[in-house]
Amino acid sequence: MHVILADSNDLVRVGIRTILNSNGGFKIVGEARDKKELLEQIKNFPATVVVIDYTSAGFDIDVIPKITALDKNVKILAITPEQSAQTLVDALRSGVISYVKKDCDLGEIINAVEETGRGHKFFCGKILETIQRASIDVNDIDFESFSCEPVILSERENEIIILIAEGLTNGQIAEQLFLSNHTINTHRKNIMAKLGVKNTAGIVMYAVKTDLISPNKFLFAAEV
Repeated sequence: MHVILADSNDLVRVGIRTILNSNGGFKIVGEARDKKELLEQIKNFPATVVVIDYTSAGFDIDVIPKITALDKNVKILAITPEQSAQTLVDALRSGVISYVKKDCDLGEIINAVEETGRGHKFFCGKILETIQRASIDVNDIDFESFSCEPVILSERENEIIILIAEGLTNGQIAEQLFLSNHTINTHRKNIMAKLGVKNTAGIVMYAVKTDLISPNKFLFAAEV
């Protein structure tokens, strides 16, 4: 399994390299200290997995789709410090397959590289906890809809998103806003298309991560 390590921190790269070399089954074919070096290595050294901290100096989230544009077969495993749920979701939608934290144990990091190389998603428990605390299910993320274009929603659409996130049905929203069921249904379809989500859970996820509605609302509801 050919691996490229991408991290601006020399010590981190040495550590991951040592972990993978000691386990066997991996061959480090490249190491990059910034995104320019990484993209050059993707062009010149076919890899199975890129292990990257896109939050480290010299990298950013925009490098992820550039990697997959150069090599659609390469799998991307992100290993970063703790991030917000929104940052994690943005990374997954941009092309990251698996995600673990830098303070995960060695066995978990090895498993993450192995599973990612096989084309399987792998998330450490701490990453899943962060996502789930924001009422996000990774299975609700539409990985095919990533776009660098901003999402532009009307005031009415934001209003409807909030009501959907609060658990109201189309009929209840129509009654509250003095609109027809058909109009609400049309708004709902347009909202899902703009957000790139496939169901109500995806709309709720967007509402939480953009602070249209507080995740605490769900916590309080669960305690009642």
